[in-house]
Amino acid sequence: MRPKFFKRFLPEPHTLREHRYLRHIAPWLTHPNLWHLNRRSVAGGVAIGLFSGLVPGPLQMLSGALLALAFKRNLPVAMATTLYTNPLTIVPLYLLAFEIGKWLLGTHARAVAAPVFAQLAPGDWLSAGLGWMTSLGTPLLVGLPTLATALAVLGYITVNTLWIAHTRLAWRARARARREAGRQD
Repeated sequence: MRPKFFKRFLPEPHTLREHRYLRHIAPWLTHPNLWHLNRRSVAGGVAIGLFSGLVPGPLQMLSGALLALAFKRNLPVAMATTLYTNPLTIVPLYLLAFEIGKWLLGTHARAVAAPVFAQLAPGDWLSAGLGWMTSLGTPLLVGLPTLATALAVLGYITVNTLWIAHTRLAWRARARARREAGRQD
């Protein structure tokens, strides 16, 4: 998909300034990098979203938005990328973070079984999830920022590399098309 496809869905800066709920924070939302689809802004947005996706609780999108504003990277990309964590992926990711923390600390702690969210009322998910995370203790506290940082760096490098590769392939295709057009004349 090309950036032009996605530009249709991005708001115009004047729309943000005139929106009644966003009017007060509009000056912070008008930096061009927050909305433009360029290599650095998108790669940074992906990195921010991957990092913020592991923030505990329902604060992933908020932290993604605040970091995107602070670092002036693509805001919609940062917020959308946080969605890789959901009720299906959060438990395996936190267990991986726990194992990373255990390895870094050199401990032999055992993970407590995660609650079965399907057996809980949706209103009890947050308290059950926070209780489970608290029971994992220091290994999780060390493993979460480590895993979040590793995912952010990997995401940034991957998007940057794929963007450059795509651009080079497009340049080569245009050059080939110009050469072929020159031969036909």
